[in-house]
Amino acid sequence: MTTTKSTGSRTSADRLARLLNLVPYLLARPGVEIAQAAADLGTTGRQLREDLELLWVCGLPGYGPGDLIDMAFDGDRVTITYDAGIDRPLRLTPDEALALVVALRMLAETPGLASRDAVERALAKIEDAAGEVAGTPVAVGLPGDVGRLDGLRAATQSGRAVRITYYTAARDETSERVVDPIRVLMIGGRGYLEAWCRRAEAVRLFRADRIDAMVELDEAAVVPAQATRHEPREAAFQPTPDLPAVTLRIGRGGRWITEYYPCDEVRPEPNGEWLVTLRVTDLAWARRFVLGLGPEATVVAPAELVAEVHDAAAAALAAYAVPTATPAGPSGSG
Repeated sequence: MTTTKSTGSRTSADRLARLLNLVPYLLARPGVEIAQAAADLGTTGRQLREDLELLWVCGLPGYGPGDLIDMAFDGDRVTITYDAGIDRPLRLTPDEALALVVALRMLAETPGLASRDAVERALAKIEDAAGEVAGTPVAVGLPGDVGRLDGLRAATQSGRAVRITYYTAARDETSERVVDPIRVLMIGGRGYLEAWCRRAEAVRLFRADRIDAMVELDEAAVVPAQATRHEPREAAFQPTPDLPAVTLRIGRGGRWITEYYPCDEVRPEPNGEWLVTLRVTDLAWARRFVLGLGPEATVVAPAELVAEVHDAAAAALAAYAVPTATPAGPSGSG
């Protein structure tokens, strides 16, 4: 069955923006018809009525009857009778101003930021408006190796290939490879180099704090036309068709993996189990992952992983096996 969301039912952020605009709008138009207000605000009459019901329980700390936004209805018309101070201009406290300054300074130092000038202009305005409080010297540091991030950004801007020594946590190994830098990203608070990896012949993300060494080469970086960039999301791992696919049969207690890991397919089975297919960086990681799930997961494919998990489980059971006692020989009297 397909369900269609109403025009006004989008995200929480959309609704918050609509609510913040709603009170000033109603204050400027006392007695406005709900249908007209909905049309002006780009929503439906039903959604606007739901927004008004929510506004009725919003207000100032204390949240008693005299602290909440109040309004009067006359048929299909509405008038704000108490705005709970929402019409007053924003006044930042010293702590709020300082928090904004710190956040903007950190954003301005983020590698690969496209709108650095806009951020710096906003920062200058806030520091000027907040005076000495926001202008207090604040040390802002990004997570990870900032020096490494600066080097990666410089290599990306120079347009040259780079030889890196990289630690791969999934395989617990360090390798050397030549990459053609594309850009530097910040994902989930960490810095990454997005580059064409000549060894893998695909676009890869390399965590900056796992790059042990980096040498800029004298040859130009050449990124093939078929290279596909990653979408900058909260999760750095983005599965690609060239990665090995793993199919698992999981029980109810293992269903959480479908919410934490990108899956190619999730197919419920009649017995209540799910058949899940996902891609992994390598089978060694997949083996450890499946063993950690215990009885909630059974490997269906590939056959190589089935064998590896079986052998690892058998070895673990053997380690806990109780040694069989050696029968004592017949005793006799002399």
